[in-house]
Amino acid sequence: MGDRIFASAKSEKARSGLAASAERNAPALLATDGLSIRFGGHAAVDGVSCRFPPGTLTAIVGPNGAGKTTYFNLISGQLRASSGEVWLNGERITHLPPSARARRGIGRAFQLTNLFPNLSVLENVRLAIQARSKPGFSLLRLADDATEILEQAFAVLGRVHLENRANIAAAALSHGDQRKLEVAILLAMQPRIFMFDEPTAGMSVDEVPVLLDLIEAIKAERQHTILLVEHKMDVVRRLADRIVVLHQGRLVAEGDPASVVNLPIVREAYLGRSALS
Repeated sequence: MGDRIFASAKSEKARSGLAASAERNAPALLATDGLSIRFGGHAAVDGVSCRFPPGTLTAIVGPNGAGKTTYFNLISGQLRASSGEVWLNGERITHLPPSARARRGIGRAFQLTNLFPNLSVLENVRLAIQARSKPGFSLLRLADDATEILEQAFAVLGRVHLENRANIAAAALSHGDQRKLEVAILLAMQPRIFMFDEPTAGMSVDEVPVLLDLIEAIKAERQHTILLVEHKMDVVRRLADRIVVLHQGRLVAEGDPASVVNLPIVREAYLGRSALS
């Protein structure tokens, strides 16, 4: 099946229309060029070239093992590429560690929540603001800095509706509220790129709409580029401006949601008919 899929991938990508071509020619805040990583003889990501224009939300979809999270790890620096490049606002950042990429504006949320569980909700956000602003150690500014940082932290918590839970430990939050706190930490860091890796994983049905509203609000500002790995196609349809499809580490289709989800190759091999019904 895999050979047949790749044999038809070129024609399917061509049939995704002029929109995909226009996207490739649009100015890109983030781009990858022939990005690959090999583990022994296995190419987990295989020559992926993709552009992510400013102010857009791109959903990266595909079956389990397609290379979606590995691709994220290459962009954010958790993994070092075997070949190819990552570009941010025209700067090659392939060689930079995750911390340097974060300082340049790449914000990453993981499949599993990445918090300081024993610190309060407020302290988690405060630390993110301090990491971003890197205040000096001048005693003359210490009080003013502390007050300003706390004000910013409460403002961010207000955006994610956690201001009333500011003083409880992050570990005491529900899974849904922990996801909201992770979004708050990203907001506090003021990234240019938001990367969400299966943000609704493990959330209850009641918790999902609140998180989607938060992502939708970030998208509506049109000031950020958002990348989203998500298996739920109703979420993808609601949020995405465009879809990129990976299979066996390769990019096999891209374009606007209406055209991509209806490609026979996508329906048959990557998403499954039941997911699209």
